[in-house]
Amino acid sequence: MGMMQEFKAFAIKGNVVDLAVGVIIGGAFGKIVDSLVQDIIMPLVGKLIGGLDFSNYYLPLNNQGMHLTLAEAKKAGAVFAYGSFLTIVINFLILAFVIFQMVRAINKARSEEPAPAPAPAAPPEDVQLLREIRDALVQRRQ
Repeated sequence: MGMMQEFKAFAIKGNVVDLAVGVIIGGAFGKIVDSLVQDIIMPLVGKLIGGLDFSNYYLPLNNQGMHLTLAEAKKAGAVFAYGSFLTIVINFLILAFVIFQMVRAINKARSEEPAPAPAPAAPPEDVQLLREIRDALVQRRQ
């Protein structure tokens, strides 16, 4: 089998296609979570902390003033940009929690045992009487 045929067989397997779809959906979901964190959560956290844009929190390492924005401070030298880092950490925690919940739901759905088979219905009364007669005759012979 030639390399191109092997690659074609590999590429059209269901798992590869599923993985590709998962990566595309994951990327789109990541953008949604990024927007949630940067546009909704972090402004609220920033408001609670002091009303500033949380992503602009930094410690100057090159004698820059604290009055500069993060971009300006980076141009002036090294900075410890803890606000951006915390934003990314919160973003990761939200993504990890959502993925954990999804995996948990999938595992729960997979592990559900099929419902036990219902108990067989009781035989009709005439069949039950015939069985009792049969059992009585067997006992009489013994």
